Amino acid sequence: MKFEDALKRLEDIVEQLESGELELEESIKVFEEGIRLAVFCQQELKKADGKIQQLLKNLDGELELVDFEESV
Repeated sequence: MKFEDALKRLEDIVEQLESGELELEESIKVFEEGIRLAVFCQQELKKADGKIQQLLKNLDGELELVDFEESV
């Protein structure tokens, strides 16, 4: 599943739960799905954070790949 798809489904779940139109059992089922999706999204964001990199010029004028956090 893609992050964007999981996030969209999570938004749909929030709308369903906030509407108050679901019965208790269905609300619990949808809530559990939402928790799984939230964990998935957090994991994907953590992975992406580790991959964010930025090209910077070193003193010799050459481009160098550095972690984003190091350049901030």
